[in-house]
Amino acid sequence: MKTVFMGTMDFAVPILQGLHEKYPVGLVVTQPDRPSGRKQELKPSAVKLAAKQLGIALFQPERIRTDYQTILDEKPDLIVVAAYGQMIPDIVLDYPKIRPLNVHASLLPKYRGGSPMQRAIMNGDLTTGVTVMFMASKMDSGPILGQREIPILEPDDVGTMETKLALIGKELLVELLPFVISGDIRAKDQDESRVTFAYNIKPKEEKVDFSQGARSVFNHVRAFHPRPLAYTLVDGKKLKLYETEAIDTDMYPESKNGEIVYSGKDKVYVKAGKGVVSLKRVQYEGKKPMDIADFMNGQGRNLLVKGKIFN
Repeated sequence: MKTVFMGTMDFAVPILQGLHEKYPVGLVVTQPDRPSGRKQELKPSAVKLAAKQLGIALFQPERIRTDYQTILDEKPDLIVVAAYGQMIPDIVLDYPKIRPLNVHASLLPKYRGGSPMQRAIMNGDLTTGVTVMFMASKMDSGPILGQREIPILEPDDVGTMETKLALIGKELLVELLPFVISGDIRAKDQDESRVTFAYNIKPKEEKVDFSQGARSVFNHVRAFHPRPLAYTLVDGKKLKLYETEAIDTDMYPESKNGEIVYSGKDKVYVKAGKGVVSLKRVQYEGKKPMDIADFMNGQGRNLLVKGKIFN
């Protein structure tokens, strides 16, 4: 059986590895190398690196909608997609003998789109999961073959959830594939009345809004960790927020949202719409990430002073 895998992000790597072990993949399709970091050097996707380690041929089209012939030339019997990042044209979806499969990091029909893990954490969801489904022309709308649910724990951020969900996605895919291949499986249509969307994160969303409650700020920060990282502005420069804590308190009623209401050797509290946000680990523009105690022992003591307002 000829198998093609399409994926880009870290989430897709364990799924590729698990698939390749059971059903050897002949071609991996992933996004082109993209500029990254201060020097904007070209960086390969996580899936490209994994494919090279596995010795699998690579195809990196800029626009899959128009550049897809390499996939058809492979004459795949099966196509599996996970966090690829582009809409796949019908001519590709309609080609294999087996209807293409997608492994998606949410409990569909909730959170269709490119940022399901981030949206689940930002919204304060207590659970999330993985869905394996047949693919359709409309984004993440295909019939569901199987799902698995897990809790989102207090210490979790998008990085830890991505690791957990990727492993679950691999297990669920490998478990379902024999039944998909044999045709001995029943798919369930999604309930369109329950659809919600998780559109791709925009750069403007990285900035924290302290007019929200402290809990919302806490969720925002962990939804953007370890990438692309949430931030606020202090004296016109970015202060990236790696870790925070939400404190439920009615103190500081006269303070403005985003105002530093306490500044000490190892603690900085910022007023939010409800409660305060304790900064735990930060990175000032041009500097390295630091725990708040280390930061306040240096530059922070003169920068994060009581009464200053983040903007």
